[in-house]
Amino acid sequence: MADAIPTGNSETILVCIRGNSGAGKSSISRALRRRHGRGCALVEQDHLRRILLRERDKPGGLAPALIAQNVRFCLDHGYHVILEGIMHAARYRNMLTGLRDAHRGRTLFVYLDVSWSETLRRHQTRPQAQEFTPDTMFGVYAEHDVLGWPGELVLPETTSMEQAIDLIATAAGLPLTGRDTDLLPAVP
Repeated sequence: MADAIPTGNSETILVCIRGNSGAGKSSISRALRRRHGRGCALVEQDHLRRILLRERDKPGGLAPALIAQNVRFCLDHGYHVILEGIMHAARYRNMLTGLRDAHRGRTLFVYLDVSWSETLRRHQTRPQAQEFTPDTMFGVYAEHDVLGWPGELVLPETTSMEQAIDLIATAAGLPLTGRDTDLLPAVP
């Protein structure tokens, strides 16, 4: 089985940020990556599943395998990886377990624990608020969908974005030394 093959090295860091739609996963993940600087890959479940594959999140889909392949590729090339997405435990636990068990470096799983009422409130402030109705969101909402693993960092909805960034970076050992300009193209 491919999951048994070790990935990354003792220096690579894997951070997996999970939570319901509107919990702040993308904002926190993008800020962590930007503040780390070069050498940190961002793997977004939505991009791979919805954009690349145009696949619904159903049992038996290709998304979990594609996500794992992207994470492994980046880790094997010495990148730290921030993986973010809803990734319901019922469908993604096997893939996440495989990554956790195969990674040679530090791994941190984070769950953003946000109530339904707060999820709905936050969603209404997002640019993509018109793409998903509250009914659609409620259909994929999973209350307190933690993995229950030792060391899993569960952040309550009262955690600010700055607090979340600091807590995650500290728990993962991810240095935040980058600047926003690190992601700009070099001037010839």
